[in-house]
Amino acid sequence: MKAPLALIDNLDHLPNPFTQFESYIQTCTNIAAFIDNVDYKRDYQLALCFIYSYNGSKATFNSYRREVERLLLWSWYVKSTPTTHLRRNDIEEFIQFCMTPPNDWIGLKNVSRFSNTQGQRKQNPEWRPFVSHVSKMNFRNGDTPVQNGHALSQAAIRATFSILSSYYGFLMQEDAAQQNPVSLIRQKSKFVKKEITRKQVRRISNLQWDYVIETAEILADEDPFMHERTLFIMNALLGMYLRISELVADERSAPTMGDFIKDADGNWWLKVLSKGNKERLVAVSDDMLQALTRYRRFRDLPDLPTVAEPTSLIPKNRGRGAMTSTRQIRNLVQFCFDSSYARMCEDGMQADAEDLKVATVHWLRHTGISEDVKIRPKEHVREDAGHASMATTDKYIDTEYRERHASSKKKKIRPD
Repeated sequence: MKAPLALIDNLDHLPNPFTQFESYIQTCTNIAAFIDNVDYKRDYQLALCFIYSYNGSKATFNSYRREVERLLLWSWYVKSTPTTHLRRNDIEEFIQFCMTPPNDWIGLKNVSRFSNTQGQRKQNPEWRPFVSHVSKMNFRNGDTPVQNGHALSQAAIRATFSILSSYYGFLMQEDAAQQNPVSLIRQKSKFVKKEITRKQVRRISNLQWDYVIETAEILADEDPFMHERTLFIMNALLGMYLRISELVADERSAPTMGDFIKDADGNWWLKVLSKGNKERLVAVSDDMLQALTRYRRFRDLPDLPTVAEPTSLIPKNRGRGAMTSTRQIRNLVQFCFDSSYARMCEDGMQADAEDLKVATVHWLRHTGISEDVKIRPKEHVREDAGHASMATTDKYIDTEYRERHASSKKKKIRPD
């Protein structure tokens, strides 16, 4: 089955479909065969309007676009019908299709949906609706993605159900669908497995963290221009359990030094715009305040921030302004992990260093939370972490696992 071309451009190139749809589709020459049909034209506009409603966050927009665009492509090219005409059985068929898409629909790398050609946005023929990946460890071992190696994770399947259910809720509000076929699927367990009650949190050990932060300090001492910023980032990710997106500037916010706030009692807090456009205050520890002071001295700033100080929290490598790429931060953290792994191996601790070969930036957040729930009230940790419920924070309390494993230590394979 020949791979279809992309239907929905990036947010930066998508005009408001509520008010500019007619002028926009005049430029969509590559999908004219569908747009000429009034049902498909309406289907396309509704899909664009639904996705555009999430333009407050580029990450959320991209997630919703991915799922709705896949549904449009499957519905149009495979079922030959608008999405507004799909029923429950069709959605089940679509989910099954997503779990095992044909090879022609699977790419081996992420590429842009559209590109600029002679002043116009044109669909990229290299783009595919699905992309095959390999794990970080396998990639390091020389493995490369293969088309028949594509698989949707349980989290991805759950996201598909959730987003498509919201999409059909929107269609019902617009009187474009009579019912929500996703909500009518009673046996979602056919697609989504029930997972163990509590998963162990992926984190690095205290020994590994000691090496990582020491490595960052060594790098900062040897090359301050490149790595004083790295040292501050590492401290902030673990010490305040920040998400990587909360350090960079995007369409929602641009973190500044003025986001550090001192209250009437002399305590310092960091104001963060987190998931769902919700602001939260993160308590700044004395150690974190010292790390901030060192970083500011390197940048020729007063020791502590002033009220509403506009200085970018994480500056670009070159030029002025705030860092806008999460990839740059990932690369800096990865360099620390790799250097720390090498140092641990040199010290004869290769077995203890193994997790650093697969660790990601988000593991630092997990590590910070996991350590803090041992010594702080979990209600306080929950507020600092920005968890929506206490159940999320409870996942980091591993006392249950320790006790459970301890009770199994002396089990006999051959009972007395």
